[in-house]
Amino acid sequence: MSEYHPRRGRNWYSAMGVLFIVVGAIVIVRNLIIWSPEFVVDFMFNGEITNEKVSLGMFAFGGFLILWGFRKKYA
Repeated sequence: MSEYHPRRGRNWYSAMGVLFIVVGAIVIVRNLIIWSPEFVVDFMFNGEITNEKVSLGMFAFGGFLILWGFRKKYA
């Protein structure tokens, strides 16, 4: 098998990053449908730990995993 991979980013890290972002988006969209956007914004900026804040963390972690999957491997 060749060591040359022309399609960068198709690996475990980028796949898990996309999965985290999709799950976070599902939670945000579900809460926007069930509640109104005003309540979601209130939940996002109050002092408690809510699932909206966890979803924002999932977006950040998913983006980190995607960037980690696109890093160059030297060796």
